[in-house]
Amino acid sequence: MKTGSTRVYSTETGSLCSACGNKLSACKCKKMAASRVSGDGKVRVSRESKGRKGRGVSLISGLPLAEKELKILAKKLKQICGSGGAVKHGIIEIQGEHRDKLVTELNKLGYPAIKAGG
Repeated sequence: MKTGSTRVYSTETGSLCSACGNKLSACKCKKMAASRVSGDGKVRVSRESKGRKGRGVSLISGLPLAEKELKILAKKLKQICGSGGAVKHGIIEIQGEHRDKLVTELNKLGYPAIKAGG
């Protein structure tokens, strides 16, 4: 668009991605952002019983994995501990007090895990 133009609205640049410059329909930035992994790389294994009627769960947070890979790892850890669990918001929950077992297993798998909390 020329400078000094009196045009009020233009679709010339409105449908381009500000990051990559491609059209919004062909933009890969949003797809890449959706598939990015969560976590800060510091793997922490903690225990929590808040909101669970006194029953404790072991929480594993900070894993640098995508959601699909977290579910695969959670399944393996649940089998090792012999208990149930889930993956919620990038955090693996294993039912029961299994922090020591989880820390040793995560260290074997190459994730530098530490016990967090008391």
